[in-house]
Amino acid sequence: MLKPFDEHGMFRMAADDGGLRRVAVRGVAVTALSQSLGFAIQLIATVVLARLLTPSDFGLVAMVTTFSLLLMNAGFNGFTEAIVQREQLDHRLASNLFWINLALGVALTATFASAGSLLARFYGDARVASVALAMSAAILFSSMSVVPLALLKRGLQFSRVSANDVIARALSVAVSIAFAVRAFGYWALVAGAVALPLATAIGAWVRCRWVPGLPARVSGTKGMVRFAMNTYGHFATNYCTRNLDNLLVAWFFGAQSLGFYKKAYDLCVLPVAQLADPLNAVAVPVLSRLAGDPERHRRYVLRALTTLAFVGMGLSACLSLVGRDLMLVLLGPQWQESGRIFSFFAPGIGAMLLYLTYGCIHLSIGRADRLFRWAVIELAVLGSLFVAGLHWGPVGVATAWVVACWVLTIPALWYAGKPANLGMAAIVAALWKYAAAAPLAVSAAAAIVHRVPELAAAPGWTGAANRIAAHSLVFGALYLAAVIAFHGGWAPLADTASLVRHLLPARRPQCTTLTLVGGVGPAVE
Repeated sequence: MLKPFDEHGMFRMAADDGGLRRVAVRGVAVTALSQSLGFAIQLIATVVLARLLTPSDFGLVAMVTTFSLLLMNAGFNGFTEAIVQREQLDHRLASNLFWINLALGVALTATFASAGSLLARFYGDARVASVALAMSAAILFSSMSVVPLALLKRGLQFSRVSANDVIARALSVAVSIAFAVRAFGYWALVAGAVALPLATAIGAWVRCRWVPGLPARVSGTKGMVRFAMNTYGHFATNYCTRNLDNLLVAWFFGAQSLGFYKKAYDLCVLPVAQLADPLNAVAVPVLSRLAGDPERHRRYVLRALTTLAFVGMGLSACLSLVGRDLMLVLLGPQWQESGRIFSFFAPGIGAMLLYLTYGCIHLSIGRADRLFRWAVIELAVLGSLFVAGLHWGPVGVATAWVVACWVLTIPALWYAGKPANLGMAAIVAALWKYAAAAPLAVSAAAAIVHRVPELAAAPGWTGAANRIAAHSLVFGALYLAAVIAFHGGWAPLADTASLVRHLLPARRPQCTTLTLVGGVGPAVE
């Protein structure tokens, strides 16, 4: 358990460069592992609940969660970053933020509960009102866990945060399945959705030994609330941006086209989320501690970008080769249209992975105002490209996503890093070799496999599986060769191997310690 404040009410940590790097890399590994476990749990839940409930049960709950999720994140996206990023934090300031966030949660809970009848009229389904009333409790429970989880992240307690998330997800799934087995219908999904934030809140308070004090006038409160508002403004704008394509596809082309498009998009985003989410969860607290040292901050950011470019560009190019066959193997021949749409999405995966890091840079240097401004620019650019792409159907919208990612990535990173002296030249120098190596390798791999007719034209899922294996192996070898050639040596591979070594247990205990002044600090090997 973390005891965040000392007897003087201060929260301060220190670590040397090597220790901080090790904590960061292990934090990414732990968070990635928890994400994988969470994905596995969710997959099991989907398979089981799909056999116990009807599609209309899922649709009914989705009508409500489309709106409730936006409100549930009002504290998580805002107050979390404010607490993690601030250089000096004491007990009184954290207490103020807790009560402000809780009051916001109560207000949003009451608002959403009372809006249930409006949603019911909007959808033309009376059941929506009662579901919205029940789901409003999830908003309140979410607000209760924001501050203790943020304190854990500020203390770099990534393993505890990850364990809490996995346990809460498992309990949520168990509740849903238990209700479904007893034939409660869509209420099984509602019960699971409410159980998740409740279990998260209980676990957060168990792991964070802290009791908030009474509200008081404390210098810095207004500034942190303003920071939180800008951060949530970015999230809300980004939320609208991320759902605009689904709205347009459904509106212009119907439910079936949306089903094909959504399945392709979900498969595209899955590898991005598995890589980006753990990095983002760790990067903000780690980079925030380097905000006062611009040179180290710049070095850490560029190193993260090069690693993401190495992995992301290779993954993007490989999935461009095998996307259609992968859809055939995973989903069956009835999803061939999703495979076609996915082949348009795949070239943007690497750029999307790099693009999503701009938020970490903004937040780590305390510039949530610039983060919010960029979200407005992103919405304008993506919205315009989506409208232009509608002429070519769902594949046109998918292409708009890819074009936006490639067009916006370098400007987004430059705009985010400008206050920290991260120039465009340094960003381009860190990325261009991987961006050049990937298309060269993918073109050569496609040509080589195409010269084997019995493999290129093999029918069925067996032929698709063989093509996936052949394309992946040939491309992997060519991509590594191209990266080595562009860098004139093995430096990228050696750097990646160095990161992997940090994920492994040390042979003997190290002396690096993260010290909480006046409190208890976890030793890190």
